[in-house]
Amino acid sequence: MRKLQVFESISVDGYFVDSCGDMSWAHASRGDAEFGAWVSGNASSGGDLLFGRKTYEMMAGFWPTATAAAQMPEVAKGMNAARKYVASRTLEPTWNNSVLVKGDLVKAVWALKKKAGPDITILGSGDVAAQLGAAGLVDRYQFVIIPVALGGGRTVFSARAELRLLEQRVFRCGNVVVTYGVE
Repeated sequence: MRKLQVFESISVDGYFVDSCGDMSWAHASRGDAEFGAWVSGNASSGGDLLFGRKTYEMMAGFWPTATAAAQMPEVAKGMNAARKYVASRTLEPTWNNSVLVKGDLVKAVWALKKKAGPDITILGSGDVAAQLGAAGLVDRYQFVIIPVALGGGRTVFSARAELRLLEQRVFRCGNVVVTYGVE
């Protein structure tokens, strides 16, 4: 069975967006070449992606552009080549290799996990991650912990989750990447 992983940038106090819904703090450049190389390698590692509508629209508005290709060519190549599932009741996806997830999200993702294919990563999309985590469908969480405290916002967890640390890596810029398995 395919694994489902959540990949999310979070603040040190555990939020993926602040209390106003802003996440620009997560993309502040700190000039760490090692972290940049890790991001490029992580984005080109293959696998399918799952987005909620808001994250999909943000990603589809950037990664297919010449600006994305110039700024982060490896990441843009990986993002554009990947199969992308989008959970939405209103959107008709247009980004290449995109498939609309129809009907009940939990049932649809359970069916995707049972189909042969690469693992699936929920990229951003905190509401989708929270819903699928609460349903017991998430196998791993990978967080990039950004050294900023927001004092409030939204978390990817809507229910208690018991996790075990699988990997951790610290970067000079202060970002820490942690991967947890679900108990």
